[in-house]
Amino acid sequence: MAFNGNEGGAITLADGAAITAAYRGSKLNGGIKGQFLGKKILQDLLDQEGAMGIRIYYGADPDDTSVQKVVLVAADEEENDMLDLVADLATPCPNRCGVANSLNS
Repeated sequence: MAFNGNEGGAITLADGAAITAAYRGSKLNGGIKGQFLGKKILQDLLDQEGAMGIRIYYGADPDDTSVQKVVLVAADEEENDMLDLVADLATPCPNRCGVANSLNS
């Protein structure tokens, strides 16, 4: 199977709220609720020749494995990671969550 760039899709806010609430209730234990990456690094990933989208890996800080991290790479149409540019340095929520809403509260 190959990626075509149309993978994924929109869900309702209610569905998103249910998904994030289930995560906060079962796994979070006071940890990170989400991560923010600016559009520049996301666009840089997508602008790589052959990129069909972004793959998100879940991880932990090597110095404190209780701290959740994400690592992003572009993926090509053959579903292969494009490893010339790897993104992290995401800004965690908390403490930078914005106003309380149904996805983060």
